[in-house]
Amino acid sequence: MSETIPHADVLNTAAQNQLKSIIERVERLEKEKAEISEQLNEVYAEAKGNGFDVKVLKQVVRLRKQDRAKRQEEDAILDLYLSAIGEV
Repeated sequence: MSETIPHADVLNTAAQNQLKSIIERVERLEKEKAEISEQLNEVYAEAKGNGFDVKVLKQVVRLRKQDRAKRQEEDAILDLYLSAIGEV
């Protein structure tokens, strides 16, 4: 059994250029994502320094992303479950 090793000559020049372009775009976006992540951490550190609870802030941000009706439905179900087990 012979192993085949892919070579650059398998792809035509246009495909090679397209592949290179895609990889470079992904790399650029990954770098931007890391920079944004660093900026988010700085904002959360600032919030913590001002006395805010970062865990709760992240929860607020997550909740604000949700549809209001869906969030209200989930809250109602959560209240029902907590009530059912005697936690409310």
